[in-house]
Parts: sequence; C-alpha cells; structure tokens
Amino acid sequence: MPLVIGVDSSTQSTKAELRDLETGELVATGRGTHPPTTPPISEQDPNAWWGALVEAVRGLGEARKDAVSISVAGQQHGLVLVDAAGRVVRPAKLWNDTQSAPQADELVGELGAEWWADWAGVVPVAAITISKLAWVAQTEPDSLTATAKVMLPHDWLTWRLSGAHVTDRGDASGTGWYDATHDLALHEPFTRLGLDAETWVGKLPTVLGPTDAAGTLLGEAAEELGLAGDVVVGPGTGDNMGAALGLGLGEGDAVVSLGTSGTVYARTSTRAHDTTGAVAGFSDATGGYLPLVCTLNATKVTDTVATWCGTDAAGLSELALAAGTDVVEASLVPWFDGERTPNRPAARGALVGLHTDLSREELARVAHDGVLCGLLNGLRALEASGSVVDGRLLLVGGGARSAAYRQRLADLSGRQVHVPENDEAVAVGAAVQAAAVQSGRSIDAFRDSWGLSGSTTTAPRPDTHADEITARYDDAMGLDDGLCRPLASDS
Repeated sequence: MPLVIGVDSSTQSTKAELRDLETGELVATGRGTHPPTTPPISEQDPNAWWGALVEAVRGLGEARKDAVSISVAGQQHGLVLVDAAGRVVRPAKLWNDTQSAPQADELVGELGAEWWADWAGVVPVAAITISKLAWVAQTEPDSLTATAKVMLPHDWLTWRLSGAHVTDRGDASGTGWYDATHDLALHEPFTRLGLDAETWVGKLPTVLGPTDAAGTLLGEAAEELGLAGDVVVGPGTGDNMGAALGLGLGEGDAVVSLGTSGTVYARTSTRAHDTTGAVAGFSDATGGYLPLVCTLNATKVTDTVATWCGTDAAGLSELALAAGTDVVEASLVPWFDGERTPNRPAARGALVGLHTDLSREELARVAHDGVLCGLLNGLRALEASGSVVDGRLLLVGGGARSAAYRQRLADLSGRQVHVPENDEAVAVGAAVQAAAVQSGRSIDAFRDSWGLSGSTTTAPRPDTHADEITARYDDAMGLDDGLCRPLASDS
C-alpha cells in the first residue's frame, strides 16, 4: 500500500509520521531532538534540523521504504541564509529570538502599520522574518554580502530534500515581504533596508501552490533517509498551517494551541486586517487564510511553576483543579521570556495581588489561567479584526494533555472545548499535504476520508466567574481592550 510521510520540524524537535495514503492510518512514528534555545537570543544551526529529520525518518523503520511522498511543516518565521556554495551563512534566527525588536519598530515607523497590514498582512514585531533580516543588515553586513538564497526553516528542509528553492503561500505570508492577496514579493521592505530590491527578491524562494510538487528526493537525501529516489516532495508549509490541515478545520473553527509558545487561530475565507500587530493575517495551506495571534509564553510557564511547587505538569494540573472555580485575588502575568503579543519583548512575568494565605492549589490555577487569559484575549482580537470564530473551539498541543488546561479553557471561555483525537496535528497535516500532492486530489478531500474531525469534549462548569477573572488579568497585564490597546509602556 502507498504510504506518505508528514514531518513536523518544530523549535524543540522533528517528528515524522508514516501514514496510509488512502485511509490516513498511522503506520509508524519517529523523532529527533533539536538543540535547546532560550530567548532573547534564540538561534539554531539548520544542519541540526537535518540530522533530526534523518533520525526521525529512519525511526519509521523498514515500512518507510513504501513511502511515495513527503512534506515538511516547519516552525514559522526563522531566517535561514545560504551562500552560493549551499552553506549556511550563520545560525538561523528563530521566531522567538527578540533581538530584532528595535529593527521591527523602525520598519513600522518608516512605512506605518497601515501599510504593513494592507500589503504584507502582518505588522512587524521581533518574531517576523523581515525584522530579523533588518537585524542582520544592521549588525552583520558581511553575512548579507555572502547570502545567495533566503529561506524559512521549512524551505531549507525542502531544499535539502529536493534541491528546489521553494516555499508555500502559508509560510511566506508570515515573512513581511510577501503579499498573499496578489501572490507577489514586496519590494518596499528591502528598499527600506538599503538593499537592491530586485536583487533580493531574486534570492527569495518560488511560492508553490497547495498541491504543487517541489520535485523528487535528491539521491544523497534518499540514501541518508533510507527512502526510494522517486519519492515526491511536497511544497511544505508553516507549522500552524500544517496543524490546520491535520485538524480538518472548517471555516469559523478556532484553535488554541499550547506548546512552548501559545497560538490562537481560525480558518477564514478573507484575510484579517489589524494595524495593532496583534493579529497576523496569515494565509493557510489550501488557498484560504489563517489569522493568528501568537504568544511567547505557554506551557513553559506552567512547567516552571510546577518546579516551584515541587511537582511536574501533571501534578500542577491536579493542584489547579483542586482550587475549584472561586475567584482568586492573585493573578500571574505569564511574560516570563518577554512577550510577542502584546508586543513587549523586554517584559517579564509577575505575580500580582499576592497574599500570605495563597495556597499551592491557587498558585497552580492562576498559572494556568494566566496563560489562557492571554490566548483568550487573542481570540477577542481575532473577532475584532473581522474574523468569524463561532465554530468549534479546539485545544491542541502538549498542553491539551492537561486536564486543568482543558477545563479552565472551557470555564473561562464559556464554550465547549474539543480536543482532537490525534495529538500531532502538524505532522498529520504535512502528511495530508503529501497525500494530496501525490494523488492529485484536493487537500479538503482528505478531511473526511482520514477522519480528521474526531475529538473528545470538555464542558464549562457552572459559576466560574469567568468575566471577573479575565478582567483581573486584563488589569494585571495593563490592557484595556484585550490585546489591542496596551495601557502600560513596553519597558
């Protein structure tokens, strides 16, 4: 039977899944780890990603030799610079590297937030790729001189697999130099960096369609991976776009994702427009749009608080549920590593409203609530940008395994929370893309045949005091209207 490989290359690791092309049945999984990073400087050698990809694919076992196609969904926004000989010029700056915050401010100041929202769909913050390129231009001009190709993380892995310098519309929509509405590279951002726009646009990858093939495996890559040489390589996409495919999202469905970072996004037919920078007007991997809000701090916050309490994530979850639903005076601001949304790269976390009788159970609950309130503010920002989010509310990522996160999201949102049956949505989505590229069928055709919409549900409890609790968090975070209008300075 023909099999497909879906790859999730995240900040922390590479995961590979081998699935039946027709049914989506999982055949095998493999994994390789990446070097750890800690903002504000967050960089990785792309060659480490390749080593992890080889380990993950070889971990699929002998069955991998029946694979007919492969696609990679990778961490968004990372900047990879490659020279004319195919060597990486410098370590890749990742999405959560905040060194480029001053350059992002300069870009917004020069062109205006309205221009960025209208043309690029995103207003630059430190996370966005154009900000990172601006940082390199200002601090490492020799690196730019050596650069022949500019790539995102998934682009680089696709290039190592196929030799094709390509990307997809979804991941490209998060760079700040691509207009997804008109499918063209923008010249103005490069001009603002003092670069020759025609030259630099020529260094960008070609944007492929959702089911266009990048090519077939290079001989060297096939040998390292233990795959056949005629395996088709899909265009790949960003990790959030891959997750949307793997979840079988319908229009109006909203997703809260809890991993190292937190995201909330929805599948829509029109691009979001938000000049505050809170909502990124991303495209998805099918030809539609995927407006998204990203926070830097999610499960790392509760993992840290668990350590303070002398327990682990599961133990902290039990403590949080034991705290019940009553209002707790304390609030935890979860900006432990600075924050992307709201744009506070130099901020730090805080416990507000402490009192001497605060219990371990209450501390555990306010930690979970702090992470979730930031993301629920993101959901409000999606609505304010014109996105319809009245469908299912899904919870995914490592945090979805936590009973406390599931219950508190239901309690604070007042909505039923759906947890998908598959917990590796990014890899599943990449496999869906690989299947569509190989078969010639549409991506949406696999939503039903692969059974991607299955989930378990958690309902909100009564008397959760959600409005009062979320208002306390808005006050603690210095926000007057969700993520849109910060009251306090970003210092």
